[in-house]
Amino acid sequence: MRFRGREVKTLGDGFLATFDGPARAVRCGQAISDSAGSLGLDVRVGLHCGEVELIGEDVGGVAVHLAARVGALAESGEVLTTSTVRDLVAGSGLEFVDRGVPQLKGIGQPWHLFAAIAG
Repeated sequence: MRFRGREVKTLGDGFLATFDGPARAVRCGQAISDSAGSLGLDVRVGLHCGEVELIGEDVGGVAVHLAARVGALAESGEVLTTSTVRDLVAGSGLEFVDRGVPQLKGIGQPWHLFAAIAG
């Protein structure tokens, strides 16, 4: 398991996965985007790091909803993260570009978003 992630479930044309660390999640998102792009497929990745509710084999909670909203705003081929993820991976060598503070549907507070860039 290269990135130490676990696929939780599929969601239509997407899927939800959890990771044991945010830097591995970012790198996995970048690898998926690169691989899919080489096949002519466009993917968007949204990441957030936070507490989740364990519901059997599934996960739920605000962190899951937030990640989904971030993913919905990602551009094709982009790994878009919350400021939480960006802050937690400091020192990892990952680089980010500021994407501002858009309103996230159904999320009350504003979240600063950042796009991970290939390093």
